[in-house]
Amino acid sequence: MNQKGGVGKTTTAVNMSAALAAAGAKVCVIDLDPQAHATLHFGFDTQSEGKSVYDVLIGKLKLNDVRIRVTENLYLIPAHLDMVGAELELASAVGRELILRDELAEETMTFDYLIIDCPPSLGLFTLNALTAVQEVFVPLQPHYFSLHGFMRLLETLEAVSRRLNKSLKLSGILLTMYDDTRLASEVTQDIRAFLEQREKLPRVCGDAQIFETKIRRNIRLAEAPSYGKPIFDYDAHSNGADDYRHLAAEIMKANKRNG
Repeated sequence: MNQKGGVGKTTTAVNMSAALAAAGAKVCVIDLDPQAHATLHFGFDTQSEGKSVYDVLIGKLKLNDVRIRVTENLYLIPAHLDMVGAELELASAVGRELILRDELAEETMTFDYLIIDCPPSLGLFTLNALTAVQEVFVPLQPHYFSLHGFMRLLETLEAVSRRLNKSLKLSGILLTMYDDTRLASEVTQDIRAFLEQREKLPRVCGDAQIFETKIRRNIRLAEAPSYGKPIFDYDAHSNGADDYRHLAAEIMKANKRNG
């Protein structure tokens, strides 16, 4: 998640999950963004009357009813443009921020990784994601304005952790659209220095790390969504494909290390 748009959340959710699946992990992606960009990125229509996570949120269907198989190891819970009105429909629902968590508790399929693509705002959908998960990854452009937004994001995570999900933690910061410039290096060092002040950090980010992998700015990554393909199906030899392969390997290594 990131409350700022255009930082690579959907690009990361789609390509990270595709890379993990290609490496042998069983992965499910939930598209919680009303713009349905992850669903489009995987090549699925968001205009039709197909089943989506919207039907799950309003209590009409279960996750099993709407899940789509993308590849052998990769599954998608798609979004639909009707989600735009779902927040209003659920405004008076009791426990509305816990709907997804409760639905996942009834999940019958097991996965190695569940990845949720959040919208760029702290609304009902993002709250549903934050109450359902244990870890948050934050895609971050190495710009100074990004640092300001990052501090506000930490406040949000800490509030959700205190009130709704005590197991929530920020575990990874992913630098996206990275250029090898002095500014990018300075911002990266600022974030690293901030995270080293462990005793001053909110509890929710006490173990947070910057991923060693950086997602370089790459035109092929920007082109892939318009073809409805993850980067590996669009240009498997691009820098973008290499970067997300390395990110998947880093995540799987950390997951194995942490048991």
